[in-house]
Amino acid sequence: MPQPKYQSVSLLRRLAAILYDFVLLATLLFLASFAVVIPLKIYPEHPLFIVYQGYLFMLSFLFFAWFWTHGGQTLGMKSWKFKVTRVDGSELNWKTAWVRFLIAIVSWMPCGLGYFWAAFDPENRTWHDMASGSRLTRT
Repeated sequence: MPQPKYQSVSLLRRLAAILYDFVLLATLLFLASFAVVIPLKIYPEHPLFIVYQGYLFMLSFLFFAWFWTHGGQTLGMKSWKFKVTRVDGSELNWKTAWVRFLIAIVSWMPCGLGYFWAAFDPENRTWHDMASGSRLTRT
């Protein structure tokens, strides 16, 4: 089997970057929640609760997609020295970022199987790497 022309990223390195990004995203979502939940008095039975959840979902997407489409690195990825690109090496576009984001969520659902798939894939790819035509490369 031919070796890839790029240096792939291990599952452990991925998970470390996810932890960094989780802290940043949680802070962003906390501040964004504070700005709307208190003034509007939103609670789970509130009629706007579903809109609030959509708001948090879209903020999460924008957090990742902005970094992926502008340099290919979140702060966690930058710290662990890797970036995301399309398979051809070009920068992700918003459509690719959307597919990657949605499938990344699906990858967590079956006990993280979509992420742990990278431990068995010869190129260390996850489900969302394969579905979006993207890959992580060392910088």
